[in-house]
Amino acid sequence: MTSGLDDVIAAETVLSEVDGLGGHLTIRGHALRDLAGRRDFAGAAHLLFDGFFADLPAEKELAARLGRARVEVFERVRALLPTLAGLSVYDGMRAGTALMPDGDTLDDALRLLAAPAVLTPALLRLRKGLDAVAPNAATGHAADMLAMLTGTSTNRDLSAALDTYLVTVSDHGLNASTFAARVVASTQAGLTSAALAGLGALKGPLHGGAPGPVIAMLDAIAATGDATGWLEEELAEGRRIMGFGHRIYRVRDPRADVLKTVVRHIGPEGAAGRRLAFAETVEQAALDALKKAKPGRVLQTNVEFYTALLLEAAGFPEEAFTCVFAAGRMAGWIAHAREQQATGRLMRPQSRYIGPVPDMVA
Repeated sequence: MTSGLDDVIAAETVLSEVDGLGGHLTIRGHALRDLAGRRDFAGAAHLLFDGFFADLPAEKELAARLGRARVEVFERVRALLPTLAGLSVYDGMRAGTALMPDGDTLDDALRLLAAPAVLTPALLRLRKGLDAVAPNAATGHAADMLAMLTGTSTNRDLSAALDTYLVTVSDHGLNASTFAARVVASTQAGLTSAALAGLGALKGPLHGGAPGPVIAMLDAIAATGDATGWLEEELAEGRRIMGFGHRIYRVRDPRADVLKTVVRHIGPEGAAGRRLAFAETVEQAALDALKKAKPGRVLQTNVEFYTALLLEAAGFPEEAFTCVFAAGRMAGWIAHAREQQATGRLMRPQSRYIGPVPDMVA
């Protein structure tokens, strides 16, 4: 039996391929390095949705409709925002997303795509005692998300950085949350049901919850001033070094390099620049410590390490990192759900019973 379904092929897909040995990510026929930073998030969603919605418009019109969907989502949840803000940011975002109609149309998909981008900044502001900021349909998706967070227009570099991040995490093979979404979609449930399955799986600390602890690690090391000593002590205690190692990649995660370049562009000077320089020092110390402590394993930098730096620079607190991850991955969940629905095949794997056997009556 294969533990954790490793190496089991559960679906055929045209959406993305993760080459763990070569360190390459292909999204709908495009290498990540050729997609991130060159196509905005609406464009990436258009690429993923192509062929799964009969009424998919041109890319520019899809972006406009996504803007209108953000406004619609805000109006749909506005009255409930104070109640949702009483939950954790992630649980509030998930509960708000559950209010979207559970259909299979492009409009249903766009509302789901908009929901985390609208709910996350609104809930963060309410938890600070500030009023939620309504979206602007005419603004780009990432720029509008930041404007709803800060209450002001944001600089172009930050908006571009967040846009690149959302594209970078939009799809990544049959990861835990995408598999969960496909299982639910295989029952012919609607897109909202599939997305909620993805949101449930993404919440776990071994999946979408990983970037937050990177910030805690950097702060702890900064307080001690001894990266090598701190890291070696953590490893000696059997604790995991967050931001390193991946279930699939046996080389450096290609998404880490994309995001590292973006973070460098955000702020080569000032606080962001100093934070990056420090993080690069910690990164090298961690790679050295891991190689020494676990010589038989390949543990390279993964996407969470530079995700944490990027989202911190954009103004999101650690508690919202997974929400922003969800805002990007939602595009992949929707596309995978539509792809799975098209097969008409219910996912029903078998289990092997290893429990006690009842006495048989002669």
